[in-house]
Amino acid sequence: MMYNLRYYQKEASDAAVKLFTGKTDKNGLIVIPTGGGKSLILADIASRLEGPLLVFQPSKEILQQNFAKLQGYGIVDCGCYSASVGCKDINRITFATIGSVMNHMRDFDCFRNIIIDEAHFVNSKAGQYKQFIEAKSRQVVGLTATPYRLDKCTGGSMLKFLTRTRPRIFSKVIYCCQIGELLSKGFLAALSYYDLTSIDLRRVRSNSTGADYEEKSLIAEYERSGFYDKLSDTVVKVMRPKSGIPRKGILVFTAFRKESDSLVRKLRTLGVDAAIVTCDTPKKEREDILSKFKRGDIKVVSNCGTLTTGFDYPELDTIILGRPTKSLALYYQMVGRAIRPSNGKEGWIIDLAGNYRRFGNVADLYIARPPGTTKWDVYSRGRQLTSTIL
Repeated sequence: MMYNLRYYQKEASDAAVKLFTGKTDKNGLIVIPTGGGKSLILADIASRLEGPLLVFQPSKEILQQNFAKLQGYGIVDCGCYSASVGCKDINRITFATIGSVMNHMRDFDCFRNIIIDEAHFVNSKAGQYKQFIEAKSRQVVGLTATPYRLDKCTGGSMLKFLTRTRPRIFSKVIYCCQIGELLSKGFLAALSYYDLTSIDLRRVRSNSTGADYEEKSLIAEYERSGFYDKLSDTVVKVMRPKSGIPRKGILVFTAFRKESDSLVRKLRTLGVDAAIVTCDTPKKEREDILSKFKRGDIKVVSNCGTLTTGFDYPELDTIILGRPTKSLALYYQMVGRAIRPSNGKEGWIIDLAGNYRRFGNVADLYIARPPGTTKWDVYSRGRQLTSTIL
């Protein structure tokens, strides 16, 4: 089958194909909002190119999603190379995870055209992506909704646009689509924000990197402010909205396992089906929990250190932010779990941790390049967020 791409998906695909088939040696970045259909763009690019193509994904879930879209084009000379997927098939078009490829780098010498999904995970200073890209003369296109990284700097931390880091992997933005544009056309779900923050982040120190909050002082502020009870009370209230219409799913983000444990214990004593997902949750158990969550058998999932990318559940209508962060990318990815559209959906973002006060409505985020310059930045409500000390 052939997919009917939206106009911006087709424009993004055209830009990538032009870069791969042109004479430039610069690596390009495509910026598409969460929920904008990056897997379709990626599949369309792959279907239009000749010769070997290697496509990197950061997780098993995203790899399987992207691979399935390409198979929908009827392309047969494609394969997966990832230990987490349980497949080691090198084909003309190969979908892979970087860790598996790095264990057998020489087997991939023939791949000079590279696509990287969730390109914000690429560290231009060090790491496996950098090592692989620089091992041979390779052309790279990255796709991301969050084209910036949070780095330590003198006086604090700073959001840096991926094309403005030193060193850098991506030299230019070849296509950019704004969140507000997709919202205005109904391609994303409108979200309502509720700021219920009671913790005082002025009492919380930054960690050693300056890029986020220190664990010890954050926990102290949780205990001082009664945060654990506030979190569980908020979830219980959200489960009983004034409208009487139950929420389709409540996904809670916490900074540490302790908050998730406390929350789930409280909910279970009230007879609520709730579960915890962390980065240490075994894959089969995680898949079972998320399957039950999507079916409605589990009403609340509290997660720590995961589910910020690769979790596709359009009906999800409630996000509770139970962790503060200085990272715009993390904030956007958490909020983005509820931004995919679904019939009759009224999305809620309930913030208990000061994130909305810091970053605002994601619909207000705007990526722009001032006239006459090549320097891209991110703005919100007229305020520049990148290249400024936090």
